Amino acid sequence: MTKIKTKPWDASKYLDTPEAIEEYLLAAFKTGDPKLIAASLGDVARARNMSELARECGMTRAALYRAFSGETDPGFATIMKVMRALNISIAPTVGESDKAA
Repeated sequence: MTKIKTKPWDASKYLDTPEAIEEYLLAAFKTGDPKLIAASLGDVARARNMSELARECGMTRAALYRAFSGETDPGFATIMKVMRALNISIAPTVGESDKAA
């Protein structure tokens, strides 16, 4: 039997356009899973140059890698700081069932 060689998937290699990044993050946010959202932001951060991003955020590279490693939950302030540096914004929307009649 032949062994199949596999490699870990690295989404950051495919996040090479603003459209790809937007679709990737939209899919993550639609799940509502905070760990997946954080991991997705980490993928985008790696795609965009983690060292430069760390400087823009006023954090160390190691702290950014740690925050988005999936082993810890980054704080909301860290997420917002990274999103701001990546020029990514979020906007709340009110669902149909929550709107006033």
